[in-house]
Amino acid sequence: MAQEKKKYTLEEIDALKAWFDQQKLPESMQITSSGFSPDLKETVAHLFEQAHDSYENPKMTGSIRILEIIKNNLEKNDI
Repeated sequence: MAQEKKKYTLEEIDALKAWFDQQKLPESMQITSSGFSPDLKETVAHLFEQAHDSYENPKMTGSIRILEIIKNNLEKNDI
């Protein structure tokens, strides 16, 4: 049985954005074993643009999931 994709609300996106706005982001980050951002602030800004444009489409939630991974990395490393 296929797993149902999560559909995000604008309120969830805005809450995530508010969290990021309170953080001091490092210049770069190894996001996953295969994903690196040399300019994390720019990456996060672009991901939020895409998230706002496509949050209602469960097939287009990759940007939101990447933002959650970045958030988890920051919390895990206490950055």
